[in-house]
Amino acid sequence: MNDQAIIVKDLVKKFGSFVANDHLNFEVSPGEIFGFLGANGAGKTTAIRILSGLSKPTSGTVIVAGFDVYRHTEQIKKNIGYMCQKFSLYEDLTVKENIVLYGGIYGMSRNLIRERLGNLLEKLRFREYENRIIGDLPLGLRQKLAFSVAVLHEPKIVFLDEPTGGVDPITRRQFWEMIYETAERGITVFVTTHYMDEAEYCDRISIMNDGKIVALDTPGNLKRQYDAESVEDVFIKIARPG
Repeated sequence: MNDQAIIVKDLVKKFGSFVANDHLNFEVSPGEIFGFLGANGAGKTTAIRILSGLSKPTSGTVIVAGFDVYRHTEQIKKNIGYMCQKFSLYEDLTVKENIVLYGGIYGMSRNLIRERLGNLLEKLRFREYENRIIGDLPLGLRQKLAFSVAVLHEPKIVFLDEPTGGVDPITRRQFWEMIYETAERGITVFVTTHYMDEAEYCDRISIMNDGKIVALDTPGNLKRQYDAESVEDVFIKIARPG
């Protein structure tokens, strides 16, 4: 059971009488790129907050990186990375300062931070930006750095919440190449996106509607099941039936 990166059984999250997550069931394997799709208000962000240890379920079983979300939230936080579109880096700090700061937050030693800092700057070709304030960098560069910082400590799972929103198509493709490299290292990638073409890059995708998972399979299988040419067509058939 615990060899899965994420295990979710009958997850329910209520806010008063409103049911944000309605009996969700899914598992995610180590190194899998798992797409979590749904329209705004479908319940995606609520589920991610629970999976990342920031919120407790109302009921159900949720195991993340081998830890129970009810009892082991601190262990979960140490074993995951998190990046969202709106906030991931401190915009008034430099590139170097952000990397060092997050390395410290993740509990890495000074020597390891120094080593990863050098490797990261070289890999991203960021040497010229090392002492630049984050807020002065183009969005595409900020997003690449934010993702790299989210996996700086080699977590078991990284959660990416709308990571490519607002960036150009070339940068989006480069970002997905980074995702592939990360998954090849055995890190599970759990990603939400509004770009349906990106869903085609995932190993499997789930589609949420009104708080429920209404479809879950590989992109190819879902396209066959719904007689659709693309994941976008599948999504439209599910979200707007008839």
